[in-house]
Amino acid sequence: MKTKVAFSEKCLGYGTWHIEGPQRVKVAYEILKAKGYQFVEPTPASEDDLLKVHDAEYLWNVKKGLVEDPDTPAYDNIYEFARLSVGGAVLASQIGGFSLMRPPGHHAGIRGAALGNYTRGFCYMNNVAIAIRVLGKRALILDVDGHHGNGTQEIFQGDESVIYVSLHQSPNYPGTGFRSEGNCINFALPRDFGGKRYLETLDKALGMVDLGKVEVVAVSAGFDTHLGDLASLGLVEKDYFEIGKKVALLGKPAFFVLEGGYAGENVGLDVDSLLRGYEENL
Repeated sequence: MKTKVAFSEKCLGYGTWHIEGPQRVKVAYEILKAKGYQFVEPTPASEDDLLKVHDAEYLWNVKKGLVEDPDTPAYDNIYEFARLSVGGAVLASQIGGFSLMRPPGHHAGIRGAALGNYTRGFCYMNNVAIAIRVLGKRALILDVDGHHGNGTQEIFQGDESVIYVSLHQSPNYPGTGFRSEGNCINFALPRDFGGKRYLETLDKALGMVDLGKVEVVAVSAGFDTHLGDLASLGLVEKDYFEIGKKVALLGKPAFFVLEGGYAGENVGLDVDSLLRGYEENL
C-alpha cells in the first residue's frame, strides 16, 4: 500500500520567481499523481502548535512581514502559507505519510535564524520540529537534505527526547554542522561525495543511534543532494530507494517531510524511489 502524501495546491500560491518556487513541487505532485499516490489535504497548524517551538515575537514578525532575508522574503500571506506547510508535516506525522508542502523548514530555529529574530534559508517555521513536539514522542530526526538543518539542531540541542542526525554538504550554507554535539550527530561531506560512500556514511550515522530511545523517525527529506542540484552529494534516483530501505529497517514508525530539491522532475522521481524503498522493506 502506497504511503499517503499530504498536499494542498494552496502551497503553490507564492514565490513564482524564486528557486524555491512552486514549480519544483507542482511537477513532483504531477509525477506522484501519475504513479497512483493518494493525496490528503492538510489544514493549517494552530498558533498553539507553532508556539511549541517558535518564539511569539518571531511569529509576530513573520505575520507582519517584518523579515529581513532576501532569500526568504515577506511574501503576501507567507504566515498562512507557512502554517499550512506545518500542518502538512503534522498530518504526515499522524498518518505515517509524506508531506509534499512548501515552504521548507529545517533552517528555522526558535527565533527564525539562529543568529537573530528573522527568516533565513527559504524557511519560516520548522515543520518537522513542530510535528515532533505536537506528536509528543521520543524521536530520531534524520535530515538528508544537502544543507545542515541548523534550525532543527538549535531547537533540539540538549533535548534528551530527540536525536538529530544530519548528512550534508560542506562547505555550504549555512556554515554549521561541522561536528557532532551531544544528541546532534553531524556528517559534513564534500560535494558529489557519491551514492556508495553516502550510504556507507548513513549506515555509520544510524549505527550511532540508540534505537531503544526512539519511538518515531522523522525524515527531513531534501533532494538537493541529487547529482547537479544545489547541494549535490552525487546521489541518483536509486540511492533514495536505499535511504528509504534503511529507514524501514530501523523498525520504527516513520514520516517524511519535504525540505530542499529544486529540479521538480528529480524531486518527484526521488520521492517515489524513497517511498518505494521504505514501503517494500517494512
